[in-house]
Amino acid sequence: MSELRLVIFDVDGTLVDSQGLIVRSMEAAFDGVGLPAPSRDKIKWIVGLSLDRAVALLAPAASDNEAQRIVQTYKDAFFTYRSAEGAAASSPFFSGAREVLDQLRADPWTLLAVATGKSKRGLDALIEAHGLEGYFVSRQVADFHPSKPHPSMIFTAVDEAGVARSRTVMVGDTTYDMDMAKAAGVAAIGVSWGYHAAETLNADRIVGDFAELPAAINELLEARS
Repeated sequence: MSELRLVIFDVDGTLVDSQGLIVRSMEAAFDGVGLPAPSRDKIKWIVGLSLDRAVALLAPAASDNEAQRIVQTYKDAFFTYRSAEGAAASSPFFSGAREVLDQLRADPWTLLAVATGKSKRGLDALIEAHGLEGYFVSRQVADFHPSKPHPSMIFTAVDEAGVARSRTVMVGDTTYDMDMAKAAGVAAIGVSWGYHAAETLNADRIVGDFAELPAAINELLEARS
């Protein structure tokens, strides 16, 4: 059996702190259609879902036309704000994220992947801004999959990497990430610094600092071998 292992990362709330950008864009989207904006806490709760699903939860009474306008206005506002500030500045790494990515990437037995509610355009811009080209063997985005927590992203990442699910771990900050991992049959590590409270995560392990992540990955995957 191959000893290769796969570590799949969520992006927003796990690797980068894009909370301000997302909240401002969603507020602008609701304002653009004349609807009251949801609270910051409600907006944080939908981070990680595909945009259509997120808007449906935030505005359940909106008409189909209003919902479509919210989605498009959000995309436009997000692009405008990101362009003005730069992708790296508007979505900075959490402390220790880059160092741990570099550490994991240097291990010849570890492959890295991404599973995110971002669009392909959004993820590509972020990867370019942070100099992460070549880091991820698989980049799964909302454009091509059902919304989390459906396990499609993980199944595709595992297939593309050629690594067994028993040697795969999902790292994320939301219940959607953890439920997706459980549905796919892979290990689930939750992070405490993201957009869902740590006590709400149905994770195999919770880490409170990026420095704790490599050891947590080792221990979980060794236990599953």
